[in-house]
Amino acid sequence: MKQSTNLTSVPETMLWTLHNRAVEAMRPDGIIQDEHAARIYQSIDYHFERSFGKAEPSHAVRSLDFDREINAFLEQHPKGTIVNLGEGLETQRFRVSNNKALWLSIDLPESIEIRERFILPDKHHLHLSYSAFDRAWFENVPKDKPLFISAQGLFMYFKEQDVVKLIKDIAATFDNWRLMFDTIPIWLSNKSTSATGWEKTPHYTTPKMPWGINRDQLTSYFQTQLPSGLQVTDLGYSNFPRGMTKWVFMALKSLPIIKNNAPTIVKIEPVKFSK
Repeated sequence: MKQSTNLTSVPETMLWTLHNRAVEAMRPDGIIQDEHAARIYQSIDYHFERSFGKAEPSHAVRSLDFDREINAFLEQHPKGTIVNLGEGLETQRFRVSNNKALWLSIDLPESIEIRERFILPDKHHLHLSYSAFDRAWFENVPKDKPLFISAQGLFMYFKEQDVVKLIKDIAATFDNWRLMFDTIPIWLSNKSTSATGWEKTPHYTTPKMPWGINRDQLTSYFQTQLPSGLQVTDLGYSNFPRGMTKWVFMALKSLPIIKNNAPTIVKIEPVKFSK
């Protein structure tokens, strides 16, 4: 029997990312191997394509880019800590091979409830029912181990000042840490907060995304907003795997005006720990 979710607003976006990632994983030429995403996808009673349209590989590309950075972190720090903010139904813990690190999944109670229908916590993978912006999760992070904080598809749904304050508090609380997150450009933020919103399909309008930033503003913005001694890296996205989207995305990465108005992935870390 398939599971009903009844998710709305930002928590419902976990189904959008699952849709794109799972369908990509089920393709014979898919770029991501994720049998757990496919299993969960096939177990949920939801009109995915009606809401989100035909699946495309964007979220699989993003997940693999995050996987790559976390794998590199764990190669250096196999007993480190991974914190996934707003993790939803992300199945990264199964794609990254490591049985020594501590993984903390931080999400709203209704999201954790859905997650635990399909993914159970254990002693190395804990689920904590907090908002990503509730500093209570800080208390569950070991202070004596290197820390990687992942925030996929999250910060754009919150106000700019709230995101900046969270990063400041992370920097003030932890020592050896990295934070990785994705951003959207200003035009897309404006579209989502307009009177009509961003109508992904006739049946689904995305939640408002009040925080957008263009790529050419990233470094200067964070240098003025955050404490000194932090390195900001615009990592970009890997190429899309196929079709017209592949060539469009390659153009986005090569034409400065378009590139600066495209989404990207950002990593922030103390300079003394950057490589």
